[in-house]
Amino acid sequence: MVNKNSGSKTGGNNPPTLKSLDNTFTIITELQERGGARVTELANATELSKSSVYKHLTTLVSHDLVTKKADQYHLGLRFLDVGAHVRHQIEGARIIKEKLREVAEETEETAQFTTEEHGRAVVLFRETGRRGVLTKGRVGKRFHIHQTAAGKAILSQFSDERVRDLIARNGLPRATKGTIVDEDELLDDLEAIRERGYSYNNEESTKGLRAVAVPLMAPDRNVLGAFAVAGPTHRMNQDRLDGELPELLRSVVNELELNLTHM
Repeated sequence: MVNKNSGSKTGGNNPPTLKSLDNTFTIITELQERGGARVTELANATELSKSSVYKHLTTLVSHDLVTKKADQYHLGLRFLDVGAHVRHQIEGARIIKEKLREVAEETEETAQFTTEEHGRAVVLFRETGRRGVLTKGRVGKRFHIHQTAAGKAILSQFSDERVRDLIARNGLPRATKGTIVDEDELLDDLEAIRERGYSYNNEESTKGLRAVAVPLMAPDRNVLGAFAVAGPTHRMNQDRLDGELPELLRSVVNELELNLTHM
């Protein structure tokens, strides 16, 4: 139970939180975004006092969550252990990763498996084929869910009411000029995805990049995530987006869904 006199905060309909932990995670986020920082930099960025930032960092160092090199602090490798543990808990993680590798090898492109958490699309696994290009979608990367093919594939399995709730919470921010930023247009796109069984990302998250994705359903028919293949626009032509790639992804998803049913 949070003690209301111990530095907790409340806001609107949000549940009470511990101010000290809010500050800790603010510092962690700044360290991640900056790739490392000094105490003064973090104090300026977070509007916390240098003494407060130093105490938070010292505590994080003592738990191996942060390391110090000279006068700079960096996130520690213990986060890697925590992330690997969390990913391992995903239903069917091992066979999803194996199938993703096969997809990358067969398509020679970049393949990803993405899930949804707190209204964001989160990349869980990523494999790069022989011709695969570097993308923003590193493992652990969180995207606005409407900006990616996998995210829209997942959204297509939600009710319109749930989609509207997510839009009200997170908005529809633009990543490129191709990003869908209108609610009605997004809902129409999701209906089209439901009908054909796969989604597109037509330079909606990254200029010059297209992708196609297919949702993966759990035995209880809730969506687990989505498989996606991404590549440069000159290779990801419409024939490929409507033929070879969704056919391959649907075949992989069908096999996985059968395996998950009997696990």
